[in-house]
Amino acid sequence: MPKRTSESVSNADDGNPPKKVDTAATGEKRKRGRPRKYPEGSRPQPPPGPKRGRGRPRKDANATDTPAKPKTPKGDGKRGRPRKSLPANGTDAAPEKPEQSESTSAEAAKADEEDADADGDDEEITRSYWLMKAEPESRMEKGVDVKFSIDDLRERTEPEAWDGVRNPLARNNMRDMKKGDHAFFYHSNCKVPGIAGMMEIVQESSPDETAFDPAHPYYDEKSSRADPKWVAVHVEFRHKFPNFVSLNDLKAHSESGGVLENLQVLKQSRLSVCRISKKEWEFIIGLANESK
Repeated sequence: MPKRTSESVSNADDGNPPKKVDTAATGEKRKRGRPRKYPEGSRPQPPPGPKRGRGRPRKDANATDTPAKPKTPKGDGKRGRPRKSLPANGTDAAPEKPEQSESTSAEAAKADEEDADADGDDEEITRSYWLMKAEPESRMEKGVDVKFSIDDLRERTEPEAWDGVRNPLARNNMRDMKKGDHAFFYHSNCKVPGIAGMMEIVQESSPDETAFDPAHPYYDEKSSRADPKWVAVHVEFRHKFPNFVSLNDLKAHSESGGVLENLQVLKQSRLSVCRISKKEWEFIIGLANESK
């Protein structure tokens, strides 16, 4: 393919030789590029008058001064966005808020109730549940009657120390108790054992003082104040159930797949302080309150 030639170059194939440019008229040899505007060695003459400089022209000294722009008053001297309007009395008092309608007040009250319910739900989430055994019938131990029932707890005017626990697993459960936890009061070692009511943990674990007393039935010489081995919690009466939930009632719902299938008090019958799940707790509460 033939190479394309530039349009600025004369085509020799036309048969017309290129014309030569006469350089004698200017007296100089023609050079490539744009031709000179003025002959070599000459310079254009500047126009008459003051020399013009670059940039903004100089102000005429004989001209009259331009009148200055009027200054905008600054007002009261305060910075910031100006007020839309001033109070009628000229004070800085804030505008009165519109009165709240009854419907708006009701909505606000409802929102407060919902917040209170949410706080109650949070408390339920953090609360743990327990079962604690005591003997409601008289039994002498080293000359001391260790009887204690739900009715005895109800008669107490101050928080009662739940002491005398000497099982390591039961002690560990008591150490895990928190203020506000709920516990079933279980009547044990009696003719009809079972759950009689409920109580609340009002003081968390502390050293069991009965372990330091040699005259107490549950004294433990291996426990000292420097290194206490056993603990006690303080409880308060809350309810005595209308329906006594007997041990047989609990066993009736402990079949495989039942709600009380894994109830600790049934799995470890000799444990005096047991854990209760929330699901187990709610089910037993239903048994205690159902009409018969």
